[in-house]
Amino acid sequence: MATTDRVRAIVLPLAEERGLDLYDVEQHQVTLRVLVSKEGGIDIGALTELSRSISRALDDADPVAGKYTLEVSSPGLERPLRRPDHFTGAVNDRVTVKTVPGGEGERRVTGVLIAADDEGITVRPDEDLDGEERRLGYDEIAAARTLFDWGTTTKPTTKKKKAS
Repeated sequence: MATTDRVRAIVLPLAEERGLDLYDVEQHQVTLRVLVSKEGGIDIGALTELSRSISRALDDADPVAGKYTLEVSSPGLERPLRRPDHFTGAVNDRVTVKTVPGGEGERRVTGVLIAADDEGITVRPDEDLDGEERRLGYDEIAAARTLFDWGTTTKPTTKKKKAS
């Protein structure tokens, strides 16, 4: 069993008992990242308390070989999409997808995720206003994430005082 699977098994009940959804467990070199979410958002207090509980549980079970840094966080507004359930949860969201080298079509696709199932996804690219959709199998996807529409911000203006 992979390290992330062992960690997931330990963390899942800890997250659920706090009303949180375990979004993902990632390990990159010496960083073990646990991503959790909650409908309506998650606050720093909940993350801190969960982080302490996870740390104690991982110390007891010792599922990670060697030294590591534990990070407990929200997946953020622009969240990574790695598993079929991530994609299913992002249907109707804007996404950006990078495909593996050697596939057909453009390597980068940005648009609305209109469908996701056990085999792959369907994206309606932004640049294709005719509704041309692109179907990609999960084995064709190198990386993907949701896109948050930050909108345009205008610089506030101040009224200049009239000379008297």
